[in-house]
Amino acid sequence: MPQMIFVNLPVKDLETTKGFFAKLGYGINPQFSDDSAACLVISDTIFAMLMSEPRFKDFTKKDVADAERTTEVILCLSADSREKVDEIADAALAAGGFPANDPQDMGFMYGRSFQDPDHHIWEVMWMDPAAVEGGAA
Repeated sequence: MPQMIFVNLPVKDLETTKGFFAKLGYGINPQFSDDSAACLVISDTIFAMLMSEPRFKDFTKKDVADAERTTEVILCLSADSREKVDEIADAALAAGGFPANDPQDMGFMYGRSFQDPDHHIWEVMWMDPAAVEGGAA
């Protein structure tokens, strides 16, 4: 079985955050969701556990970071093409996300970023398969 990742993210308003990611085309696995958490399905092996802040606090003794003021993590997703990068980033901004950083275009690699409603930073990037196989300069 391939290794999976479950990223746990605190959210202020679970329904708002679920609606935001639905507009980007992602689904929720109801088997691992309830009124305090939702399992966002990004791919067959990548999931984000969107947890209300009180629920998230159950898993740590540390303070929950305020992602509007601080950055603890930057999440990066791959895309199949430059066009898909733009499609996802544009959909995120149209769905109520916030700009994060300027686009990065290095020719063989292209990426854009946005902040979700809770200000977590997401990057979407495409890399030319030839650059991956042969190494880019």
